[in-house]
Amino acid sequence: MLLINLLLLGTVVHSGVKAYKKINKINSQDVLDTELPAKSEKTPSTEHVEPKDLRHQQMEEISSNTAQDEIDEFDKKNTQYLSASAVGLGLATSGALFFHPLSLLSVPILFYVSTPIFQESYVGIIEEKKLNVAVIDSISIIGGIFTEYYFISALSNVTYYLAKGILSKTRDTTKKNLINVFSEQPRLVWLLKDGIEIEVSLDEIKVGDIIVVNAGGIIPVDGVITEGMATIDQHALTGEFQPCEKTTNEQVLAATVVLAGCIHIQVEKTGVETIAVQIGEILNNTAEFELVLQTQGEQVADKTVIPTIATGTLAFLTLGTYSSIAIFGSNFSEIIRLTSPFSMLNFLTIASKNNILIKDGRSLELLNKVDTVIFDKTGTLTLEQPYVGNIYTCNGIPEQELLSYAAAAEYRQSHPIAKAILQAAVDLDIPDIDESQYEIGYGIKIKVNNKLIKVGSIRFMEMEQIDIPTEIKNLQTNSHIQGNTTIFVAIDEQLGGMLELCPTIRPEAKRIIKQLKQRDLSVYIISGDHDLPTKQLAEDLEIDNYFANVLPQDKAKLVEQLQQDGKSVCFVGDGINDSIALKMSTVSISLRGASAAATDIAQIIFMDQTIQQLDFLFELSQEFKSNINTGLAGTALSASLCIGGIFFLQFGIPASIMFYNATAIGGMGNALLPLLNHKNDSEKL
Repeated sequence: MLLINLLLLGTVVHSGVKAYKKINKINSQDVLDTELPAKSEKTPSTEHVEPKDLRHQQMEEISSNTAQDEIDEFDKKNTQYLSASAVGLGLATSGALFFHPLSLLSVPILFYVSTPIFQESYVGIIEEKKLNVAVIDSISIIGGIFTEYYFISALSNVTYYLAKGILSKTRDTTKKNLINVFSEQPRLVWLLKDGIEIEVSLDEIKVGDIIVVNAGGIIPVDGVITEGMATIDQHALTGEFQPCEKTTNEQVLAATVVLAGCIHIQVEKTGVETIAVQIGEILNNTAEFELVLQTQGEQVADKTVIPTIATGTLAFLTLGTYSSIAIFGSNFSEIIRLTSPFSMLNFLTIASKNNILIKDGRSLELLNKVDTVIFDKTGTLTLEQPYVGNIYTCNGIPEQELLSYAAAAEYRQSHPIAKAILQAAVDLDIPDIDESQYEIGYGIKIKVNNKLIKVGSIRFMEMEQIDIPTEIKNLQTNSHIQGNTTIFVAIDEQLGGMLELCPTIRPEAKRIIKQLKQRDLSVYIISGDHDLPTKQLAEDLEIDNYFANVLPQDKAKLVEQLQQDGKSVCFVGDGINDSIALKMSTVSISLRGASAAATDIAQIIFMDQTIQQLDFLFELSQEFKSNINTGLAGTALSASLCIGGIFFLQFGIPASIMFYNATAIGGMGNALLPLLNHKNDSEKL
C-alpha cells in the first residue's frame, strides 16, 4: 500500500514542481518592454556625470518600490522550505521502507520547515480571528510527529509549500502603484543655451530653461513654445485623434509627441509637476478594491477548514487518534489550493500562446461576471495611422497629381500622417525631388520638375501667403468638426488642393463588437475626442452608447457610476488618460505598444496590438470557470468517500493517503486537460 501511495505521491510532487518552475519562467518574461532608450550616440557639448535614471527617480517618489522585493524574498524562502521539505519526505519515506531510524532524522527538518505553517496558524487564530488552512496543516503535522507517522507530516509540508509557491506566482500579491508615465521619456534632451544646443540630462532641466524638440521627439516637460511651429499628437494624454498644430505662445504637455516641425519650449513644469504625473497621482489615490479578492479555489479551501476540524474532532472522540489523524492528514482543502492555481497556470499558458498576456490570473474569473465592455475610442477601436479619405482639388490639378506631390514631400517622414499619404499613393509614380531644394520648417518645401511644392497645414499656407478659396476653407472647417485632419498642397504659389485624413477603424472592430453583443454584453464608447467623430464611430460599429469630451478623471467616474448601477465593467484603453478608468474597472485590458501607464495598470495585455482576441478571452474565461468547478466537484466527491470510509469502513491512514493522492492526480489531470485540448486544436489547424 505504501509503495502505491509513493507512486501516486511522486506523480503529484513531480507535477507540482513542473508547474512551479513553469510559472516562474512565465513570470520572468519582460511583460511590457519598457526599457528606456539607449544613450544618444551624439557627443554632448558639455561633460557631465550620468545621473540616476529619471524613471526610477519618479517611481521612488510616487510609487512603493518595496512590494516586489518582499515578493522576491517570499519566493526565495518558500523555495528553500520546499527543498528542505522534500529532504524530510525522502527521509521519512526511507525510514518507512528500509531503516526506521532514518525517519527520526526527518523530525528536526519537519519542525524547521513547519515553523512558517505554525506562524500562519497563529496569525489566523490570534490576529485575524479566523481558522485558515494552515491550522489543519499544523494539526496534521503535530499529530503525525507525536504518533510517529512522520510520512504524514512530511507530506503535509511538501504539499503546503508547493501550493504556496504556485499560488504566489499566479495571483497579484502586491499593491501595484506602477505609474510608468516616463518609461518612454528620453534621458537626454537638447538645452538651448547662449544660442547653442547642448545635450544634457533631463533631470538637469529647470523651470525657465529653453529646450528644443524636433519631429519624432517626445515632449518631456510642460511648457510654452517660444519659437517654431509643430504638429503634435496628444491622443495618449487627451484622447483626441486629431493632431493639433501649435506655435509660439501656445502650451505643450509632457508625454505628447511632435509629429512634424521643430519647436523651442520654455519649461514651466518638470518631473512630478507635469500633467502626466498628476494623472498618476490621481491614480495612486484610487481605491484598489481588487486587492481584497481571492481566487475561487482559495475561497472554497478556506470554507472547508471548519468542517474538516469538526470532522477530525468527531473522529477523535468516536474512533480515536488514528482515525482523526487520517482525516487531518488527507486535508483535501490542500488539493484545492494546489490544483486551482495549477489550472489557472495552464489557462495563462493557453492565453500567452494566443498573444494574450494575463498579469493577474483572477481577471479570468472576474471576466465571467462582466456584463459591460467599455472601449476607449482612439487607439483601441481606431488605429494610430489614419487613411486618406476625400481629395479636394482646385485650379485644375488632377487628384492623382496632387496626391503624388504630397507623397513626394512626405517620403522621408515617418509619422502616421506621412505614412497614410504614402500608403494612398502606393500605386502612383512618385516623382523624384531636387535634393538641394528639400526644406522642413513649419511645413515641407520641395522642388519637383522645376515646380515649387509646399505641403502643410492651413496655417502654413497662410504664412506662405497662399490664397485659400472659400469653398476649400468651408470644407476644411467641416472636416475638422468631424474630427478629421487636413493637409494642403500648393504648387508654384497656387493652392492645388487639400487631402482629408480620417481615423482608421480597426479591421477587427466590427466583428468583435458583434461577438460581444452575441454574448449579451452591453458595449460603450468613451472618448476625450469631440462629440461628432465619437458619435460617427458608434454608428459605424452599431454601438448604442457613447460618451465624448470626457476628461481622464471623468472616465473613472463613469465607470464607477455604472458599477453603482450594478454593472460589472471591463475597460479597454491605451492612453495615459485611460489609466484611472482602467484601475477602477473590474477587468482592465490594454494593448502592447500603448502608453506605459495603461499597460502597467491593465490586468490583461493583447500582445499583438489588436483587439481580435477579445472574444476568445471571454470564451477562455468560461472554460476556466468550468474547469475549476469540475475540479472542485471531483475533490468534494473524493473527500466525501474518504471520510465516509474512515467512519464506516475503518479506513486507516494508508487508505486516506491513497484517496488524497489519487484525488490530487485527478485534480492535476483535470487542470492539465484544457492545455492538451488547445494544443491538439492548434495542431489540427
